[in-house]
Amino acid sequence: MGIQGHFVWYDLLTRDQAGAVSFYAHAVGWAAERWGGENSPYLVWTAGGSQIGGVMGLPPEKETEWGAPRWWAYVAVDDVDATAERAEELGGRIRTPGTDIPGVGRYAIIVDPQGAELGLLRSDDPGAPPDRMRPGAVGWHELHTTNHENAWPFYADLFGWRKTGSMDMGPAGAYVTFGHTDEPADVSLGGMFNPDAMTTPPFWLYYVNVQDIDQAVARIRDAGGRIMNGPAEVPGGMVASCMDPQGCRFAVFAPAGGQAN
Repeated sequence: MGIQGHFVWYDLLTRDQAGAVSFYAHAVGWAAERWGGENSPYLVWTAGGSQIGGVMGLPPEKETEWGAPRWWAYVAVDDVDATAERAEELGGRIRTPGTDIPGVGRYAIIVDPQGAELGLLRSDDPGAPPDRMRPGAVGWHELHTTNHENAWPFYADLFGWRKTGSMDMGPAGAYVTFGHTDEPADVSLGGMFNPDAMTTPPFWLYYVNVQDIDQAVARIRDAGGRIMNGPAEVPGGMVASCMDPQGCRFAVFAPAGGQAN
């Protein structure tokens, strides 16, 4: 199975790096280790010994340039610059042009036509796609947007995703699920829809696997986070949409039977 088109890394930009590390350790059980030497500003998230992504501080003087604290993910591509250029051709824009990370690979940040941000990554050592089912992994990727009908062809063209299903969300319209062409037709990477009451710019929401939804919600609240929606039942388990103490949105998913941890 190729890695092209898979979500492979998740970064948090935060005003309080130490506070974020403490919060997510308590909320979802992640650890963090410094990358690139003791003076490096970048920490790597780990769950069960596997790397998930990273967390970097947002200096006050950089907030205008870098934007507000937030999560964003990276999708693996074979050619970062060509994919970013294609995103522009499809109506998106390039936020951060192709940039090399010595010993890691090359990345860029793009913005889709509706305004949602996503990273592109070509790794020097791509390996296999992450196991989305393991405890502590990000298992679902959900686009909250103003026009998923127009967003869908943008992402399908860039990453070769295919639709895996659709369900009626009432006033919000259809919830469209999508998957990778290398995986079985009933396996999905995530979904996209138009929320009925969209009060923020479009964004991607990432779901972390947990064992018990009620325990996870209690830990999130105890650590200073907020529950924005849920817990609610969805096909295959229970979910809750959350916000960390600095206003960054994320979600948790507990599969039926409690297989995650």
